[in-house]
Amino acid sequence: MKQLICRLHLCVLFIFALSGCLSPITLNRAVMAYDEAVVNTDAKQLLVNIARAQHHQPLHFTRVSAIAATFNFSANAGATPALTGDRGGMLVPIFGGSISENPTFSIDPISGEEFTRRLLTPFDQHKLTLLLRQQFDVDMMLRMMAQEVRLQHPEQPINAHATHNKNAEERPGYRYHFHRDAERQADYNNTPAPDNKEQERRLRLRQQITYHNNPSDRADYEMFRRVVLHLSAIQDQKQLYAEPLIFERSWTIPASAVSAEGFQSLEKEFTVRYSQEEGTYTLSKQALGPILITNYDPNTLCCEERTDLYDLTNPWVENDVAFDIRPGYPGGEWPIRGVFRLRSFHAILNFLSHALGEEPEYHVEKDPRTPLIVRDENPFNTLELIISGTQPPKNVLSAYSHGQFYAVNMVGPNAHWNMNAFQLLYILFRMTVTDAKPLGLPITIAK
Repeated sequence: MKQLICRLHLCVLFIFALSGCLSPITLNRAVMAYDEAVVNTDAKQLLVNIARAQHHQPLHFTRVSAIAATFNFSANAGATPALTGDRGGMLVPIFGGSISENPTFSIDPISGEEFTRRLLTPFDQHKLTLLLRQQFDVDMMLRMMAQEVRLQHPEQPINAHATHNKNAEERPGYRYHFHRDAERQADYNNTPAPDNKEQERRLRLRQQITYHNNPSDRADYEMFRRVVLHLSAIQDQKQLYAEPLIFERSWTIPASAVSAEGFQSLEKEFTVRYSQEEGTYTLSKQALGPILITNYDPNTLCCEERTDLYDLTNPWVENDVAFDIRPGYPGGEWPIRGVFRLRSFHAILNFLSHALGEEPEYHVEKDPRTPLIVRDENPFNTLELIISGTQPPKNVLSAYSHGQFYAVNMVGPNAHWNMNAFQLLYILFRMTVTDAKPLGLPITIAK
């Protein structure tokens, strides 16, 4: 009898120990299962919304805002007489247990102000910089994120009173934008516009030709592709920089206007220089400017060159990214400078969907002056999707919409590119949740 009681005690201890082991195992499996389900849901939503955009239907996203799962573990033990007949009494232990799960999901539609902020607002340059730090191909990023590139052509002679270049205007696909601040000011004052070297330089810097990232406009699209391929070739050489421009601002104030306490507070934020002859204080402070992509270290520039870059980036627009490729450095065989204008996530989905039929992308050869590109990576499509009436294999991410299956092409020579492109699309969708803070640290971009 004593042996039977000891066995029962051991069985009970075993049951409790077993339930303690099952708890973390179940929790780990549940967490991973929920994590995989949420990621797959977001990824399939992206494919479904590309299908909706292809059929010109409204885009709609929902998000899983919270998951609450309750787990209940129970165990029981007992004993029952064994089937021994008339030969004596013997108890046989009985064990039992159960596990129950009660998950609660909170699913919210993305609408109202959140829809405007996340889907319709263009990406800002700081998010592009964050992605460059993750070693994404600059060619892939700009093909997906940029809606146009505006190139400057300072080598062309500029007439301060000319409104356009007729010869260039006749060329298809070229769009000129002139900032005629001097002329507007002259009309306002009824005085002739200043005709000097400084004004000519500013007008030359501000003359821009816009090329849209739109396959239906061949001249624009091919030039856009050549520009981003040129940057990608420089990136392959690990000589592409992305840094915020640093400008120095200064103010001059009378010395009599500064008290002793005020002077101490100014020294904490500004560099203070005193002029005894003029009786003034000159306050200077360095400020971070917009992001600039270059093939050289911007810190090596002198003051006059920084002034030119200021003209390039002024006015500073958050969804613009300026670039300056100079001769004498890697990729300098084709010196170009200009600005990329980034688009919204909604526009990205429309671009990818139109490439499925209405505006298919096509091969564009790099410019002859562009250096070699690693692996000669230059796919036709920014993101190649397969549309089929047959369900793809289980290991291929796909979504069913409009009677067909949409999947990322994960076979062939561009499989690696396509997987990275879809990963970039997913990251961009997640990045729409919050704003990106400016990063003051310089980076050299390399794949």
